[in-house]
Amino acid sequence: MPQPARPTVVLVHGAFADASSFARVIPELTAAGVDVVAPAVPNRSLVEDAAYIASVIRAVDGPVILVGHSYGGAVITLAGTQDNVRALVYVAGYALEEGESLGELQGRFPDSGLADALVHTPFPVAGSTESGTDVSVAVDRFPALFAADVDPGLAAVLAVSQRPLAARAFTEAAPVAAWKTKPSWGLVASRDRTINPDVERFGYERAGMTTVEVDSSHLVMLARPKAVAELIQDAIRSTAHGSDQADSND
Repeated sequence: MPQPARPTVVLVHGAFADASSFARVIPELTAAGVDVVAPAVPNRSLVEDAAYIASVIRAVDGPVILVGHSYGGAVITLAGTQDNVRALVYVAGYALEEGESLGELQGRFPDSGLADALVHTPFPVAGSTESGTDVSVAVDRFPALFAADVDPGLAAVLAVSQRPLAARAFTEAAPVAAWKTKPSWGLVASRDRTINPDVERFGYERAGMTTVEVDSSHLVMLARPKAVAELIQDAIRSTAHGSDQADSND
């Protein structure tokens, strides 16, 4: 009897970061024989970013375990509807409901402290006389808000190498919610100062996810890579074996 195809893990980074935010998780996965793809998210528009990640997923030959950190959680909520996606894993991420925006979900809870550390910078929009607005985190505030338990030297580098998020992404409503049809797992970073951990808990509970809590900052992938890799491996094993969780959201 033929063995089921081994899944590829697609890692989707969030705002104010890039794919290198998974630098400590990727070796954990590849050492276990897991194939990994970690694309660069444009961070221009929720719908457009999800369309781009969906194109990456379609290019993968075989099943995909789709992982999203932070804003990347919102992206996988849309892109995860692709046929070859077997499971979703949210890492300190936004699990949006259909018709809901990042701003709406975040606005239900007390602010994490991020809002007053945001910097807004205009950028040119091709074919338009109007500028777009990039949002980033003030460099001097970044380490404490984003990476409190990450090596200070690395946090300082991350602070000046941010990938901004266009402001329009905060207000776009999710046209679909992939967690309604795909088994999903969620990790709450309990010391998160970028997203209120209750935002994460609420989204995960609403989606009926299997959830774990890790005592870490927003960049839990760099601070606690083994915990993140273990959750991804749980999703791989559960979907491969057709567990009850794998069927619970179908």
